[in-house]
Amino acid sequence: MTATTDGSTGAVTPEATSATTAPLTETTPEAAGTPSAAGRAIQRATDFLLARQDAQGWWKGDLDTNVTMDAEDLLLRQFLGIRDRATTDAAALFIRGEQRADGTWATFYGGPGDLSATIEAYVALRLAGDAPDDPHMARASAWVRERGGIAASRVFTRIWLALFGWWKWDDLPELPPELIYFPKWMPLNIYDFGCWARQTIVPLTIVSAKRPVRPAPFSLDELHTDARDPNPAKPLAPVGSWDGAFQRLDKIMHGYRKVALKRLRASAINTAARWIIQRQENDGCWGGIQPPAVYSVIALHLLGYDLRHPVLKAGLASLDRFTVWREDGARMIEACQSPVWDTCLATVALADAGLPADHPSLIKAATWMMDEQVDRPGDWSVRRPRLDSGGWAFEFENDNYPDIDDTAEVVLALRRVDHPDRPRLEKAIERGVRWSVGMQSKNGAWAAFDVDNTSPFPNRLPFCDFGEVIDPPSADVTGHVVEMLAVEGRSNDPRTRRGIEWLLTEQEENGAWFGRWGVNYIYGTGSVVPALTAAGLPVTHPAIRRAVTWLTSVQNEDGGWGEDLRSYRYEDWKGHGVSTASQTAWALMALLAAGERDSKAVERGIEFLTGTQTEDGTWDEPYFTGTGFPWDFSINYHLYRHVFPLTALGRYVHGEPFADSAARAAEGR
Repeated sequence: MTATTDGSTGAVTPEATSATTAPLTETTPEAAGTPSAAGRAIQRATDFLLARQDAQGWWKGDLDTNVTMDAEDLLLRQFLGIRDRATTDAAALFIRGEQRADGTWATFYGGPGDLSATIEAYVALRLAGDAPDDPHMARASAWVRERGGIAASRVFTRIWLALFGWWKWDDLPELPPELIYFPKWMPLNIYDFGCWARQTIVPLTIVSAKRPVRPAPFSLDELHTDARDPNPAKPLAPVGSWDGAFQRLDKIMHGYRKVALKRLRASAINTAARWIIQRQENDGCWGGIQPPAVYSVIALHLLGYDLRHPVLKAGLASLDRFTVWREDGARMIEACQSPVWDTCLATVALADAGLPADHPSLIKAATWMMDEQVDRPGDWSVRRPRLDSGGWAFEFENDNYPDIDDTAEVVLALRRVDHPDRPRLEKAIERGVRWSVGMQSKNGAWAAFDVDNTSPFPNRLPFCDFGEVIDPPSADVTGHVVEMLAVEGRSNDPRTRRGIEWLLTEQEENGAWFGRWGVNYIYGTGSVVPALTAAGLPVTHPAIRRAVTWLTSVQNEDGGWGEDLRSYRYEDWKGHGVSTASQTAWALMALLAAGERDSKAVERGIEFLTGTQTEDGTWDEPYFTGTGFPWDFSINYHLYRHVFPLTALGRYVHGEPFADSAARAAEGR
């Protein structure tokens, strides 16, 4: 895989290049009475995006997370005995380049140093040959010690260290493989966990049971506050608290390990192994994301699968496909890849920017998306056994875990395309809508992957300190589904109305909505307002007016909008941060849907986008505006900086898409 100059990936084809000269519409921006700057920005952005479409029809930008992906990749290779000099040097080059001046590593651009990320990056550089007394290493280890050393890091970091004897398995939370036998009605069964956590925890139950230790190539005494007592005793939380209860449960689990029936444990391990193998995708990955793949490879290898076995061979090959090689020779590991998501968003952006609905690039994209529709049951069918499949996943290969957010956005994208095979397109849309409706949670809202995945227990486990491990409904996903249903003429469907009612109750007192999968309140509000107006809420509705008031109140002096990831943790960061192209676009999409096209706030926002566009037609955006786990795992989708500004500019010039549908919905209320 090679990276283009903007960080996106994909081949530039002669077809795509020639398509860039096609006019957007018969009506020019000037003829429509819109500012010419917006029209020129749309043309440049359209050309840029069309030139980066893959020959098969998809788009995919790089997906930046943090250096733990790269560090853990090296640790995996060390554990398996396959680490080589070239890979190590390239990974180390990337990791060093991400170090902050104070010696730490952050989990998002401009963020504070993170203890676990710093420890993992430090260990990876030790593997690469960097000496502990090198200035950049000494700064890192001193910072780690000041913050409690390895003992204060997250459980996952200490698991990696335990694999090499740098931490004691006895000092880690217990995760028994017998969990695989818990029935779905029982608390803490594996389906109580979100799909990303479930896929990670099942292989880790095997690793936890086996407790492997490979020879350590060096010591890490410098990362302890006291190397003689690396894990000082801590008092338990009060017995009456949730934390105290689960800490004591963990002690019971440690005791159970000593008396566990050997046959039962062996059977549980074998059942967990079958569960893992059954969920391997056709390209060898697990769930289309890096963490489950890494732990699945380790777990199966511990059970005797050698590296030439087809399962492990395919698994390791899939991890190589998460690699992005940069121009300076650095090697970055993506935690995931987002072609379906990027393609549907690019299709929406181009269509809303005025590209004809029968343009070859849109038809090619729609064909590829229809080919990607999932046609078999997955883990979601544990809760919905009688629901027919029909969703879309986020990645190239992830048939076991389609998600509701992608499905809603793909349907919205397909509806914008005049595809020559109309019956096929209508069937794909109908299946996607039916599956999405069937995945509605009992409170009327929608989550990302599962139904009613709201158990209070998984997040309380001492093991689960790595971020969100359940998948409750969110405002942004629900907004996208409501918008999709409105466009499909279902605004008055009782299920749509329940979704709208839930959204109205979830609005914050300040007028914003929380953003689960994007940063943060700007994303949530930018997702919900267009949905509510598409479903027929008048722009005079109090909820819409409160949202407009909030958005205008947090606009930056430069005319843009920005929100830092610290807004997930600190109240005073809500809606505040350096202006970014993607977040400015989200705010504009909400304001335009709310009827604010001629407002000063919109005018200034459009000026920000046109004034910050680069010469080649895109926008620079080093800041992370995507969310994996709020605060704990952040994402920079390299295509966000492009598709969302193009969408906002297009709607400013050409008006709201499906405005007639929204008007009919309003009349029917």
